[in-house]
Amino acid sequence: MDAGTLTLADAALTEVNPILNISIFGLFVAITLVIVLRASRNTKTAADYYAAGRAFSGPQNGIAIAGDYLSAASFLGICGAIALYGYDGFLYSIGFLVAWLVALLLVAELLRNTGKYTMGDVLAFRMRQRPVRAAAAISTLAVSFFYLLAQMAGGGGLVNLLLGIEGAVAQSVVIAVVGVVMIIYVLIGGMRGTTWVQIIKAVLLIAGAFVMTVWVLALHGFNLSELLAQAVEQGGENGEALLAPGAQYGIDAMTRLNFLSLGIALVLGTAGLPHVLMRFYTVPTAKEARRSVVWAIVLIGVFYLFTLVLGYGAGALVGPETIEGAPGGPNSAAPLLALALGGPILLGFIAAVAFATILAVVAGLTITASASFAHDVYANLIRKGAEDKVGEVRVARITALVIGAVSIVGGILARDQNVAFLVALAFAVAASANLPTILYSLFWKRFNTSGALWSIYGGLAITITLIVFSPAVSGSETAMLPNADFAIFPLSNPGLVSIPLSFLLGWLGTVLSKEHNAKKQAEMEVRSLTGVGAEKAVSH
Repeated sequence: MDAGTLTLADAALTEVNPILNISIFGLFVAITLVIVLRASRNTKTAADYYAAGRAFSGPQNGIAIAGDYLSAASFLGICGAIALYGYDGFLYSIGFLVAWLVALLLVAELLRNTGKYTMGDVLAFRMRQRPVRAAAAISTLAVSFFYLLAQMAGGGGLVNLLLGIEGAVAQSVVIAVVGVVMIIYVLIGGMRGTTWVQIIKAVLLIAGAFVMTVWVLALHGFNLSELLAQAVEQGGENGEALLAPGAQYGIDAMTRLNFLSLGIALVLGTAGLPHVLMRFYTVPTAKEARRSVVWAIVLIGVFYLFTLVLGYGAGALVGPETIEGAPGGPNSAAPLLALALGGPILLGFIAAVAFATILAVVAGLTITASASFAHDVYANLIRKGAEDKVGEVRVARITALVIGAVSIVGGILARDQNVAFLVALAFAVAASANLPTILYSLFWKRFNTSGALWSIYGGLAITITLIVFSPAVSGSETAMLPNADFAIFPLSNPGLVSIPLSFLLGWLGTVLSKEHNAKKQAEMEVRSLTGVGAEKAVSH
């Protein structure tokens, strides 16, 4: 590695201006809080709180979907993974993008036509209400918690670069601040306010990534080959490995299995992420839902192309040694690249955008989890469907408070973990606990309540058990509990085992039960494919 680059990067770190960085981030928070307060004037009913009154257009919702989907893992984790592992790091980008296409083509519009606000609505359409709503709520809360951990960990990793302060206390404080601001967004603005935060954040994130991408390419004569060559040179002895498969996942048979497991979890997990799917309930018609899809695909696809340049750019201009040794480790690659390109001012903007990314995604996750509990558990299980829209929204807000507090504590405990890896675990839970049930409900006529319960509870139990006893939690230096060792499951990501088992449990539970509501299944099939009756159902 070029010692000059290391010196320049270290010198840039000493130029960090905490006041400037906090001012930029504070400005974003102030502007978005004003918008959230304005949006809250129209948040009166459950439909307003959960689905923003279905008042957003397709393009607006498409941008918001991109804002929801392009998380801290997309910006911080993937850039770091590409900078350190090259080709293998870019597999995260490919996995997330392909996963998005699977979600849109197989699930998104069908779910939107069938349900009102949550996954529980879809399952309850043709099955017994109480058990499947309870199961759907538990699964949604579990997926949201894992994803929240990732976002909070990203916030903790950024604090050192923002404030020029090292130490666990500083990271814990910033995680708490992120959590408190997120809770305010959700309590005040509901889905309407959260959607506007997502839109603003998506525009800032994509614009910032675009500027940095063009800047990096300009420094290399807009020649991608020259950029890759410099990244290889800066990589030293391991530089050549950046351009070929295997730097992270090709070391031995176990790492290859880990990669396969990760890939399956990424590609299938998105279709089970409740906070992404819930966005399709915020548009008034199926046509606008399709327009949302087009906008989201374009924006997300372009952004992941940017990550390729940004990741290799960080490797070329900052160097892997500097990235690994910096506060936040791999998650600091994008902010360090901003430092190397534009000094403290660009760092302040990019760090603020990264924080905005975390804020927006945790707000979306929190409102989804709180909506699932309030709508599925309170309104339909406790109240048994009796109308209580004011009480339902109140319960949703209380739930948001609890989820916010839990995510703050969890984020503090997971602050040193790689963000992209934590998200991959969330995807494994979503793909195992949610996706089989969703696909069976939409496409298998025989599917019933028993199959749904076996699939959700079985998939959730299997996935969490395998994660707990995996190298991700104990038995390695990078584990969440590095000083403990009870890792008896060899794969860091359980998707390869948990997803097939969850599909099998869904099938087994169904064939062992005689329940079958052919009339409701036929109605659900027509509605999911055509949208007929959906508008009437969601207006109640």
